[in-house]
Amino acid sequence: MTSNRADEGSQPDLIPAAVQDLLDHDWRLLIAGELTQAASGRTFDRVSPYTESVIARVPDGDADDVDAAVAAAYQARGVWQDTPATERAQLVRRLADVIEAHGEELALLDTVDAGSPISNSRTDVSVAVAQLRMFAGQALELKGSTIPASNGLHLTVREPMGVVARIVPYNHPLMFACKIGAPLVAGNPTILKPPEAAPLSALRLAELAADIFPPGVLSVIVGNGPTLPDALVRHRHVRRIGFIGSEPTGRAIQRAAAETGVKEVSLELGGKNAMVVFSDADLDAAAEGAVFGMNFTWSGQSCGSNSRLLVQREVHDELVQRIVRIIEARRVGSPFESATEQGTMINQTQYDKSLSYIDIARTGGAEVATGGGRPEGFDRGLFVAPTVFTGVRPDMRIAQEEVFGPLLSVISFDDEDEAVKIANGVAFGLTASVWTTDVNRAFRMARAFEAGFVWINGSSRHFPNVPFGGVKGSGIGREESLEELLSYTELKSINVLF
Repeated sequence: MTSNRADEGSQPDLIPAAVQDLLDHDWRLLIAGELTQAASGRTFDRVSPYTESVIARVPDGDADDVDAAVAAAYQARGVWQDTPATERAQLVRRLADVIEAHGEELALLDTVDAGSPISNSRTDVSVAVAQLRMFAGQALELKGSTIPASNGLHLTVREPMGVVARIVPYNHPLMFACKIGAPLVAGNPTILKPPEAAPLSALRLAELAADIFPPGVLSVIVGNGPTLPDALVRHRHVRRIGFIGSEPTGRAIQRAAAETGVKEVSLELGGKNAMVVFSDADLDAAAEGAVFGMNFTWSGQSCGSNSRLLVQREVHDELVQRIVRIIEARRVGSPFESATEQGTMINQTQYDKSLSYIDIARTGGAEVATGGGRPEGFDRGLFVAPTVFTGVRPDMRIAQEEVFGPLLSVISFDDEDEAVKIANGVAFGLTASVWTTDVNRAFRMARAFEAGFVWINGSSRHFPNVPFGGVKGSGIGREESLEELLSYTELKSINVLF
């Protein structure tokens, strides 16, 4: 076993001064166009996963703050719906411009708050801006159709749904906070609930957006624990919920939403995604793709990670050797340094979970090819070394359960049928990929995968306006595309009889 070392064997003792200046801040919620403390006056501490020290005190919202945000959104719905789609789009473009102008500060906040390398955080800012501009550009696609059902006039129109809640996770804090773009362009007052594990960039986003939208059109509220999101999901005036997160939480949201009304719920949930490599594949490209697709840069904290690598038996050892060489050359270290390729886990819970699954895998009979614990040379920070397991059987817990950590399981297979059976033999169905030079086999596999997003000779990359989402336990609905925008509307039929 070889563990990654910190470059030069050291970690900075202090957060960079420029970041510390950003943290010296009065953090507030955005409700009814006003920046405000939580109604209760309570706060909670944010602990950086890199320094393991308190970096901020954040308003601890609760059900009273939900009531205030929903009341303001409900009151604003008529004005926002009546605002022409092109004007709504123009305001979303203004938001994108402001985010771009403040991109470095938002990226630094994500890095100190979530432990993500600064290079990743900067990429997330760019993706967020591009997504907002894409949805703004699609505003005139909010259209219906005419139907020649009789000699009369039969037409459909798309209308906003009403108050929308967007609940987003911690692995891309700013990028996912900008998931407000589609519902806003579609005409829905939107309440953003960022992750309590990494809320700082979203709260700064709230400040930047406060003067862009009419009061109540956008609110940003956060609280420490389940009380606030549960109240938001259950509120009778919240008509549409968009959630990204874990499968158990997604099911809980479905139950809670159903108890207080008939609501539209979309869910982008977890994954235990398969990358299948056949013996005829370009092994150098496949090795790079396996490392890239595992999202080690986010410490494996991505629902789309190819955490199961299925390799045809005759090239298994050769491919594993290439992957191990790539991983052991990667730099794990301070997330503030541009050269760092992997930062920390988000918090102690996820850190402990990853380490526990390393023990579970070993106990189950898997072998560690590289990694397997905390990297050498680190005396602080929630770092877990990028880890590769071999000898993994499809029925092992490490091959069935989502870890959300930097753990890659390698599974051997003999033929195409076995590969399909293993790939589809989990409860999830988010992404999958196949690596081969046989175009017929590639498309057979792509069609056979029980997954919502598939690559042929590729991994991890998303593309503008290409629908992303999963099947089975990985969720309902599609995002990052026109389908997402339309999902925040309701279709009305109008019949004119002559």
